[in-house]
Amino acid sequence: YPSDQSIQQIGLIITIYTLSVAVVPVLATQPKVFLAFSALCFLPLAARIASEGTLYGYELAGILVLVFGLTTVLARSYRQALRRAIDLKLHADDLTAQLQVEKSAAEAARAEAEGARSQAEGARVEAEGARALAEIANRAKTQFFTAASHDLRQPLHAMGLFAEALRQKNHDVEVAHLVNSINESVDALEGLFSELLDITRIDSGGVEVHPQHFAMSDILRKLRLHFEPVAFEKGLALRLRGGQHWAHADPLLVERILRNLVSNAIRYTADGTVLVSCRRKGDALLLQVWDSGAGISQAQQARVFEEFYQVPKAEQSGGGAALHERKGLGLGLAIVKRLADLLEAPLSMESQLGRGTVFSLLVPAGKAARQVVSTASTLASRSLTLENRLIVLVEDEPVVLAGLEAVLKSWGATLASFNSVSACVAWLEGRQTSLARPDLLIVDFRLEDGRSGLEAIALMRTHFKQKIPAIVVTGSTMTGHEQEAHDMDFHLLIKPVLPNKLRAMIAFKLGVKAAE
Repeated sequence: YPSDQSIQQIGLIITIYTLSVAVVPVLATQPKVFLAFSALCFLPLAARIASEGTLYGYELAGILVLVFGLTTVLARSYRQALRRAIDLKLHADDLTAQLQVEKSAAEAARAEAEGARSQAEGARVEAEGARALAEIANRAKTQFFTAASHDLRQPLHAMGLFAEALRQKNHDVEVAHLVNSINESVDALEGLFSELLDITRIDSGGVEVHPQHFAMSDILRKLRLHFEPVAFEKGLALRLRGGQHWAHADPLLVERILRNLVSNAIRYTADGTVLVSCRRKGDALLLQVWDSGAGISQAQQARVFEEFYQVPKAEQSGGGAALHERKGLGLGLAIVKRLADLLEAPLSMESQLGRGTVFSLLVPAGKAARQVVSTASTLASRSLTLENRLIVLVEDEPVVLAGLEAVLKSWGATLASFNSVSACVAWLEGRQTSLARPDLLIVDFRLEDGRSGLEAIALMRTHFKQKIPAIVVTGSTMTGHEQEAHDMDFHLLIKPVLPNKLRAMIAFKLGVKAAE
């Protein structure tokens, strides 16, 4: 830890922090060993820094001790989530084995009781019991996916926020590069985790098809709600056409297919337009996602729907995603293909290098039609200042709340932070005369005591008698709150939320055109 050499000092601190975080998946199941490892990483360095005998040294040593504590919390959360996942998996295996035994018994009883009504009735009862066990096993599997998704996203969310706060403390180019690497790793881990969950649910039969008549305007509205801020951040035009049509299919699966295609289009388009269109084609609807990205060569087009296949970097660099952007596991289009097969909807692709790509999905047409007008913002935001802006935070996870406060304060915002809806009520009642109207609300969806962040939004808007812009953050990917988002006029973000996504959403909600 050389004196008067800030770059080497910061590099050493980040290296030791990275070692402690990287060992979490390896040693989290052995808490004593992990604690000893982390202590050997942090405490000698903290003691060395404190030995400088300066106020800055004591403060920095105290921050390292705090980071040591947060790292142990991260390891404990990871260990608890892993234990819960294993328990649920073992429980599901036991139920599956029991189900197989019950099914065998039911089939044997049914064969022996073919001629006797009373024996047939007994077989029917056993079959009902087997079906009940199957439903229990399916519920256990769903609980596993939900718990694993929510619990593992929380520490990832906090990690990204603290990394951005570290960047704001030091404006050195090398430090910024290291923080960017941490943020990209968090984003990659979240994306890979979501893709693996999706492909596992499809393979295990956890996705069922429920066809119904639905308005395409509903799907396009949800796509605009989710992707317009992302396109806004990247400087792309997101266009949505054909909302007046109705389709007959499973709206959730159609939406998921279009979400994956639009996400890919935005990721691999450097400038220009991403278009989602819907038009009548005979007795069917042709849904298409167009982009003006780099395109895919003829040699690669036959393999893009394969699992774990990724287009070579040489082709991506022609105008699509930058080489440093996350590519994932190569499961996005494989998921799209499997969902299209479940819908029995033909899926095709056309692409030209240097001119872009279009994906087409053909679904049956519905019975009704109505006109929906959608708009999209085309402004770009790269940086953000929140001077003289009052932002209200409602988050019951202390680590996440601390990370949000650090990032927003570094952007210049004035904060009012609460860990519950009750704390919001007490704040409003205690400052009736001098209370300024907040510019933005950022709330967690699921709070303690079974309460929701939507209550905090309604409370604030009622008190100030204005529709204050709001962002709702949640750790669950199975929320389905798009209708509530439309009715209450808020935007939804899924944890972990990287600082650049949060910055783009805040700029979009406040209408801020930030400086380059």
